[in-house]
Amino acid sequence: MTNVDARLAELGIVLPPVFPPVANYLPCSRAGDLLFVGGHGPTDGADTIIGKVGTDLTLEQGRSAARMTALSLLATMRAELGSLDRVQQVIKVFGMVNVGGDFDQMPAVIDGCSDLLVEVFGESGRHTRSAVGVAALPFGIAVEIELVARID
Repeated sequence: MTNVDARLAELGIVLPPVFPPVANYLPCSRAGDLLFVGGHGPTDGADTIIGKVGTDLTLEQGRSAARMTALSLLATMRAELGSLDRVQQVIKVFGMVNVGGDFDQMPAVIDGCSDLLVEVFGESGRHTRSAVGVAALPFGIAVEIELVARID
C-alpha cells in the first residue's frame, strides 16, 4: 500500500471508478513535471449531483458535490500516474459552480474540494485556486473542477 493509499484508508475514503471523458478530450495531459487534469464533475459512478447551488441545492450540498468531484479527480490521477504518491504538490484548482438566484458563496462550495486535497496530501495539497459561479454546466452538474499538479 502506498503512503497516499494508506492515508485514504485511514480517512475511510474509497475512490470511485474513473469517469471517462464525455467528448473529444483527454482526462489528463502531462507537460514536463506538470499534470493537467481536465474538468471533472460530481459523480461516483452510480450517482451524479445535478442542480444549481442556491436554488436546487444548499451550500452544504454544493460542498458535498465539490468533495465528490475531488475524489473523481484523484481517481483519474491515480489511473494516469499509477500511484498518487507521485503527486509532489497540488498547484492550482479551478472550480466552477452552477449557481441559481443570487448565490455568491462559490469559494465556500469549492472548499469541499480544497479541504479534501489537504486532508489527503497534507501541506502538499495546499494550492492556489479560483472559484467562479456560472449559469450552466454540462448535463446540469452542480460543480466542475479542474486541477494542475506537480508530479515526479
